[in-house]
Amino acid sequence: MAFEQLSSLRDELAKQAATEKALKKQKQASNGTSAPKSSKVDPLVLVIGMLQKKFPLAFPKKPAAKVPLKIGIHKDILEQAEQLGIDKKDIRAAIKTWCWGNRYWECMLENAARVDLNGDTVGQVTKVDAEQAELLKKRRQKKSKPEVQPSESV
Repeated sequence: MAFEQLSSLRDELAKQAATEKALKKQKQASNGTSAPKSSKVDPLVLVIGMLQKKFPLAFPKKPAAKVPLKIGIHKDILEQAEQLGIDKKDIRAAIKTWCWGNRYWECMLENAARVDLNGDTVGQVTKVDAEQAELLKKRRQKKSKPEVQPSESV
């Protein structure tokens, strides 16, 4: 094939691809659907998102730092589970996930204010709680570091 023929073939294929793309968009618009999602969202992420929307001062969104939560805050949320439309099991799992990570442990400093669902101060982080958070952080860091194997010498 000559260069001119290849060039016209390329142009023809580009037009065909553009037409197919436009038809696909038009079909999606007429169906009222958006582009298909490539992966499913973890249900816990959705529950945490709902908690962040309903209680933004207790469950701040990134990049804001997490805040120490009131001891027993899960009971307060469970009382509202029906209103929120969230299963109690999912609430427990979401709170466990929220509180089980470095971002949460970093906010657990001695005498830091603990907050309720409205963001009101209802207590302080004790020295024991702060030490426990630091210990958990160090354990996780130690786990995540790959162990260095000594090289064999001949």
